Amino acid sequence: MQNKTNQPGNKFKSAVIATPDVANCYKSGLAALGIYRDRVIVGDTRLIDGSIDIDEGVKKKYADANRWDYAVSYNSEVYFVEVHSAQTSQVSKVLKKLQWLKDWLNEHAPEINKLRPKNKPAFYWIQSNNFQIQTHLPQYRKVLLAGLKPIPKLILN
Repeated sequence: MQNKTNQPGNKFKSAVIATPDVANCYKSGLAALGIYRDRVIVGDTRLIDGSIDIDEGVKKKYADANRWDYAVSYNSEVYFVEVHSAQTSQVSKVLKKLQWLKDWLNEHAPEINKLRPKNKPAFYWIQSNNFQIQTHLPQYRKVLLAGLKPIPKLILN
């Protein structure tokens, strides 16, 4: 079966090409996630519009920034994925990455930003190891308030 990456009218691919920072980063399927592609599970592979490695595309321009990892488009909606260790000491860093991503989307990637889901979360922290954020500490509450509690895998249906 052919997925949407090969069909005309792929809005995600067009949005990526229209975004200078990542214009050359588009990959079909989940290829941009590399070794982490198994961390995103989809209900129908034909609905994958493609993916990008945001960090790889912007690391020279934003060398000193806490940069977000990936974007995946599924069923014409874009989800943003950060694969990072889920430790109490890493909460601040991931929240900085989230703020960087939101600022980047608003200022430098408006076409990609338009494709975020309207009625569900768009930002996901996928834990690269076991969940080790101590639930009694303020960092855990910060993660919950940001809507970014780490998960082992992202399931898109």
